[in-house]
Amino acid sequence: MASLATLFLRLFTVVFTLFSLTVSAEDCIRRDYGRTSFVCVCNATYCDTAPSVGALAAGQVVQITSSQSAARFQATNLQFGRTSSNKAVITNEIFIDTSITYQNVLGFGGAFTDAAGINIARLSQAAQDNLMNSYFSSRGIEYGVARVPMAGTDFSTRTYSYDDYPGDVTLSNFALTEEDLVYKIPYINWAISLSSKSIKLFSSPWSAPAWMKSNNEFYGQGYLLGEYYQVWADYFARFFEEYAKFGLNFWALTAQNEPVDGRVPGFPFNCMGWTSENQSIFVGLNLGPTLQAKGFGDVKIMIMDDQRNYLPEWAETVLANPDANPYVSGIGVHWYQNFIAPPSVLTTTHEMFPDRFILATEACEGTFPKETVVLGAWDRLESYATDIIENMNNWAVGWVDWNLALDEGGGPNWSENFVDSPIIVNNTIDEFYKQPMFYAMGHFSKYVPENSIRVNIDILNDTTLIGTAFVLPDGNRAVVILNQSDDDKTIILNDAERGALEIPCEARSMHTILYG
Repeated sequence: MASLATLFLRLFTVVFTLFSLTVSAEDCIRRDYGRTSFVCVCNATYCDTAPSVGALAAGQVVQITSSQSAARFQATNLQFGRTSSNKAVITNEIFIDTSITYQNVLGFGGAFTDAAGINIARLSQAAQDNLMNSYFSSRGIEYGVARVPMAGTDFSTRTYSYDDYPGDVTLSNFALTEEDLVYKIPYINWAISLSSKSIKLFSSPWSAPAWMKSNNEFYGQGYLLGEYYQVWADYFARFFEEYAKFGLNFWALTAQNEPVDGRVPGFPFNCMGWTSENQSIFVGLNLGPTLQAKGFGDVKIMIMDDQRNYLPEWAETVLANPDANPYVSGIGVHWYQNFIAPPSVLTTTHEMFPDRFILATEACEGTFPKETVVLGAWDRLESYATDIIENMNNWAVGWVDWNLALDEGGGPNWSENFVDSPIIVNNTIDEFYKQPMFYAMGHFSKYVPENSIRVNIDILNDTTLIGTAFVLPDGNRAVVILNQSDDDKTIILNDAERGALEIPCEARSMHTILYG
């Protein structure tokens, strides 16, 4: 018979194991707007949170679930080796092989647009606190990447630049605007103060000052005049200098947001046209050398920042230029024309240029011709999750959403190019709503941190089930799964080093499986 001390030790071990696996969070307050799912309502006094999962011992498992019917970040403890005796319920098998490794993860995040800052500022201070914590603190989904527009975009209330003084080639009148000082910089610094990790900032310009362009306008078909290439490069450096005065230093930039837009006659919002050839000249002879000379040589330059159907040709052209090649670190991609080219073009581009990273730099739902804001749209979670999984499985290092927050109409936007956002603000009653898209982002940003390594995953016999897998810096493993079917499933996850794990997977659900 075991001694009392031994029995006590065994009991303590069981209790400790259960305790170490227990994760908890504040629950979602649901509101159904009669669409495919629901939103989670937050205000000045309450907001749901995301459960944190620490390092797990080998074989310990936590399943984080969001579902169309009920769940948002619901945590469940599972155990390797426990499988159902009823084999008929097992509909899928997943195989994880951590010996086959791919890219390191950079991270996930969103954009500090003027519109986002305007909407956050319309909330009470306490509600703002809940919103910012939802994105950036350990109570939330812990974004680690943030995009910062250089001056105005369509998600501004006006068109503007930092030097709207025609002919000012010395940029003597360059100055940040109210939008930066009130609606961007304070919230960026707030996010940094909330985060337990470094937030990687990258900047993107939509247009040069109108007087530098062929059409003398912020929008429409127009390109940067050749005599202003160097002035425009100096403008980038000035932007970094001014933001540095507020303690904000940038990890990277994109040379132009959607450079093809400015080649489209009548394009309706902020843009500036570039060909890949002209971008290679600007980067190689102006932007790269100027940043180097001004002390910003460590800021990584991303090219393209446009739809993936322009790959691999855009990268081929720019990187073939011997002047531009040394300055280019990465390639930015958007998702708005994904129907034209498959995600495999990212793998093709990676194989051609394995030393340059690929980052998904912008995406949003509700673009033309779709309905803009749809409160509770589950299909939009699925579109986000699908694109993230496809991007990661094709060598992207991360995925960055568009506006952090918009109003109920999908704005403000001076050109009325309204869209949806993971958080929608209703300032009239001091509330904000977390859309299903918010949780799609969180299943990655919260649980697949920077410097995780993607590993091999094989999913058998089901095209409605997709997923991706990682080994995390703390040694945990993470598998993200999306069930796009209307059927409940039971999945067997097979890991050669851990054994078999049975996973319940209800219809229309998303899961992050974390195990030691």
